[in-house]
Amino acid sequence: MPRIPIFRLGQPTEEMPPELKSYTPALSLEGLQVGVDNLRHDVYLSPKFVEGARAHIARTIVRHGDVGGLLAAESVPSVPRSPFLNRLSVPGKAATKADPTELKPLLTELHVAALNRAKAEGKISIDLLARLAIIKFLRTELQVQFALVLERCRMMLKSYDGMRHQKAMEYREQVASFQVRKRIILRKTGQELFLMLRDMEKETVARTRRSRFGESDSEGHKVLLSRLIFSEDGRDDYLCAEHYVMLGNWERDPDRFVRMRDVVCKFLRSLTLEAANSEDAALDAWLNAPENAQEMVGSGTPDESTPEGRSQKIRLGNWVRLLEDEAVMDYVIASYEVVPLLSEYATRINPQQLKNALVSRAECDRVERLIQDGGKQSPNSLYAAVGRVASCRGADRARIAGRFLRDFMRYHRDIRRLETLNATLDSVNLIGNDKLRQLSSVNGTLYEFLLAEEQKPVEDKVLGHVIIKADIRDSTRLTRSLMESGLNPASYFSLNFYEPVNKLLAKYDAKKVFLEGDAIILSLQEKENEQGFAVGRACVLAREIVEIVRGYNELVTKSGLPPLELGVGISYKEAAPLYLMDGEKRIMISEALNESDRLSSCHKRARKAIEPLGSPFHVYAFQTASDADAGESAEDFVMSYNLGGIRMNQAAFDKLRQEVSLEPLELALPALWGKEEYRLFSTLVMVGNDIFRRLILRQSQVAQIDARTFALQKWTEKSYYEVCTDAAIYEELDGERTAAAAR
Repeated sequence: MPRIPIFRLGQPTEEMPPELKSYTPALSLEGLQVGVDNLRHDVYLSPKFVEGARAHIARTIVRHGDVGGLLAAESVPSVPRSPFLNRLSVPGKAATKADPTELKPLLTELHVAALNRAKAEGKISIDLLARLAIIKFLRTELQVQFALVLERCRMMLKSYDGMRHQKAMEYREQVASFQVRKRIILRKTGQELFLMLRDMEKETVARTRRSRFGESDSEGHKVLLSRLIFSEDGRDDYLCAEHYVMLGNWERDPDRFVRMRDVVCKFLRSLTLEAANSEDAALDAWLNAPENAQEMVGSGTPDESTPEGRSQKIRLGNWVRLLEDEAVMDYVIASYEVVPLLSEYATRINPQQLKNALVSRAECDRVERLIQDGGKQSPNSLYAAVGRVASCRGADRARIAGRFLRDFMRYHRDIRRLETLNATLDSVNLIGNDKLRQLSSVNGTLYEFLLAEEQKPVEDKVLGHVIIKADIRDSTRLTRSLMESGLNPASYFSLNFYEPVNKLLAKYDAKKVFLEGDAIILSLQEKENEQGFAVGRACVLAREIVEIVRGYNELVTKSGLPPLELGVGISYKEAAPLYLMDGEKRIMISEALNESDRLSSCHKRARKAIEPLGSPFHVYAFQTASDADAGESAEDFVMSYNLGGIRMNQAAFDKLRQEVSLEPLELALPALWGKEEYRLFSTLVMVGNDIFRRLILRQSQVAQIDARTFALQKWTEKSYYEVCTDAAIYEELDGERTAAAAR
């Protein structure tokens, strides 16, 4: 980018203009059906979740409000106790810390259920609707539960009417303090809810969403991860001081949000000729990207050894001078120096008054008198902070100015996210009674998000099925070798193959179709109203079977026993299997059985040619020229190689694309003839709560070869598919990601 001459303060200076990023928060529920009022989206949340959330919020409010002792006191018999309020405390005991694990599993299960429904209908907006509905419900309950706890406290006080003993006076003071501290109590409770949602997102939900919809998160999900989602207007002094920067809130404060935004916009307009006439929308988008602060002023500590750093140094000086000219620099410094004072003085003194006392002598005198009137606190900490603000000079001043720019932009971004969230929440209608629920459901406009146990029982209709065949190579030779050594082949196969595989079936909801002498055939079913992701689970199960056999092989070979060699085939059929009855025993009939047999097979000629090459891939398919010229069917003239590998059919690969997101992957791996045409894909498959398995898949073209020399003649248009099992491939992927993260 060419350098543009910038003129400031009457002195010509050549700078490298910053490359600013833009971001505008957005939430879209496009494509969703509006409810019975034709304006909002009707949502019904799990009753079990609703009950658990209400109890959790109430307990947390009691704890932060310090009224557990009052609620635990004995009530007069004439005062009825609500069953709900009975859950808030135990008679005779103080309220204990609310256990977030009681609500967290319900939250996680509900979010995963919403993601499954969103995936089934192909609309990420359904997941956004569920999350918006949960946030709206939690917000509402914060106010409702505070009012219920306050009412309970007032009812308890009635039993002390007319009494003047010490306990009655103490309880009245507690209730008065509870009312006065409402904003603080709700902030603390809301922040606990936010942390629970954030932890749940990191631990389970984000990975589940990436598994369903790919690596790129929706812009809407970023809006829902702001710390301000449970604040009324985002102007909380304590929240801002702890996580952003504490701006002024009083009308006379020179560092109010609106004014400081004007100051930052003035600075932005001075940066480039192109920005001089920018509209407010463009400036707002720049302010929503905190990384722009680093780009503009190096976050207060630019590296002057580079041209970019020297430009940042110039802009940082201009930014400090602008803050000085606007008479807000001392307030910026005070906004950071006041933070450690809040815990010491803010119980008696307003946070804004404390901050202003660090700048104004008259305000400092007033605060000093308030501290001394309390009698129990020393003003020494206040004096020390006043001294630090007054003595802040030079590089320290510039560093704080750079930090403030970034913190202000973070706060600006989250304020805009909060505004976007509030506007979108107006379009969510939480259904709270059975009549409206039934009306909306009958009209096909209701979005229900229920836990698994609350789902209506339906007939188990099978929509599709997956067959896995795990076939042991050269079982006849292996059996003969074991018998010649005086060993029992049956127990050898059972201990090292059949029994370990049997232990996996319940984990993946797989069933044994039948057992051959040298093979196991398993099935997984895809049922209506279930999001079981049968093909994904089948792929992970097949890979685990291969890994188990390899693990046992390492043990038996050390004992001088022959290893088991395996080939696995996976076939999907989009239909229910058929059965014939042999007495009371059902016998499955399916085309997928025959196809899985072909997919798991390995031709001796192919094995002889491929095995010495040491390829990281364990599945290949070849077409011989003579067979192709003979015009035989594709199944007849394709020569298969499958040794320690997993091969899947086209239908299984296509179904897996629907179940999870397959991300293209580039790894430097060896190829047959040095130019094998293949594509790699990576995905995460969830096989249980908080349990994910990485899969790497390979799509390759069938090669036409000379049957005598195995020389490549051409690549055909036919594809085959492998679930990669070689540990080296997964280690290569981990290495690539580690290197990318380091960069």
